[in-house]
Amino acid sequence: MSHDIKSAERPVPDPALIAIADYALSCQINSELAYETAHYCLMDTLACGFQALKYPACTKLMGPVVPGATLSGGARVPGTSYELDPINAAFNIGAMIRWLDFNDTWLAAEWGHPSDNLGGILAVADYLSRTGKPLTVREVLTGMIKAHEIQGVLALENSFNRVGLDHVLLVRVASTAVVAALLGGSREQLINAVSNAWIDGGALRTYRHAPNTGSRKSWAAGDATSRAVRLAIFALKGEMGYPSALSAKAWGFQDVLFKGKPIALPQPFGSYVMENVLFKISYPAEFHAQTAVEAAMTLHPAVKDRIGKIDRIVIETQEPGVRIIDKTGPLSNPADRDHCIQYMVAIPLLFGRLAAPDYEDQVAYDPRVDALRAVMQVKENPAFTQDYYAPDKRYIGNAVQVFFKDGTSSQRIQVDYPIGHRKRRAEGKPMLVKKFEASVAAHFGGKQTETIKAMFADQAALAAMPVADFVARLVTAN
Repeated sequence: MSHDIKSAERPVPDPALIAIADYALSCQINSELAYETAHYCLMDTLACGFQALKYPACTKLMGPVVPGATLSGGARVPGTSYELDPINAAFNIGAMIRWLDFNDTWLAAEWGHPSDNLGGILAVADYLSRTGKPLTVREVLTGMIKAHEIQGVLALENSFNRVGLDHVLLVRVASTAVVAALLGGSREQLINAVSNAWIDGGALRTYRHAPNTGSRKSWAAGDATSRAVRLAIFALKGEMGYPSALSAKAWGFQDVLFKGKPIALPQPFGSYVMENVLFKISYPAEFHAQTAVEAAMTLHPAVKDRIGKIDRIVIETQEPGVRIIDKTGPLSNPADRDHCIQYMVAIPLLFGRLAAPDYEDQVAYDPRVDALRAVMQVKENPAFTQDYYAPDKRYIGNAVQVFFKDGTSSQRIQVDYPIGHRKRRAEGKPMLVKKFEASVAAHFGGKQTETIKAMFADQAALAAMPVADFVARLVTAN
């Protein structure tokens, strides 16, 4: 689509804007598999947030923007007593969900974490439910399915990371569309809102990569989903949109930020992404390393008593694994460590575990960790890369083998796809429930824990529950 750069005549909206708006507003989701998976996704996403509330680095950013800026009867933040305006509540929920890098993920030409969108969806649903527009949890699940789909389909062939933009751009776009629909926006208002989401451009990925890796990667999605709520509210107030936000020559997103390439929508929106989403069940680790961690855990019993005799460790991974998380040199903070494949292999080799506290200084300063990192060789396995991109496989393969100074070696342990993959869904569901229940028990008192567990045990009853009642069971007293 092109437009005469000299002409002030406003063109028809870009096809991608129309497709996103029409899907968010009008598509009926008929897949019970999608709803079942969304139920587990809601459970898992909240579990990640509850775990994050133990970390002061996360909680210091939460709450009202300034002391006293609360909103009685506003949107509530699960696991806390905060009642806030929906924009700030979306940030709070989004930040706690994402903080530990433990929520679901989607790997394609672009990757990301579609459950990041729950920040905006749940904040707005709770706010609406408390101010005269009652919604059910089923409608939250529908919003999740649609946000997953918008983010995931846009990620299939559009690689924003290749031009240096962070994937939270897609959180902002997806959340804007879904939230505007929840708010009761018209088709025109949704198009306007989504156009503004694209015009915002994108955050730079530098906070995910050496030498600048840092904690912004843990709150960037909260920032994106909260920005989406603001843009959606503006649109419903009548704020204008920009029909060629993507395609405008010289000034549109494609020319300015995407090297002139058109935004591709390779398949119609439906429920594909939610049905195939990848859960992080066992380890809070960047997803390209999940199977490497699993392989290292398998090797732990055989190497734990021979750590000082290791000559080298060979890690075979996919091309994205090399490009994103192959990292040498000092690791200065937890965000640095959970995006370093060498670190994520060293910890399970040493200790037979990898949990969120293992990224903190107390564990990282054990001299054996960096000693192991120093003898690791990370290389691409072309077969892993091929299977990673194959639509019928979508594997995330890794292999780990340990070689000792006496010339012997461990087994070469290869894992093609992690337990959170759809191909291992039956194996993964009970572990998702266990992860959730452990997170709830660690945060809430005994009586409230049992209430929450019972609430999630009945999928049909939960789906029919009013959102206001649902969130009420997830908050804490002052």
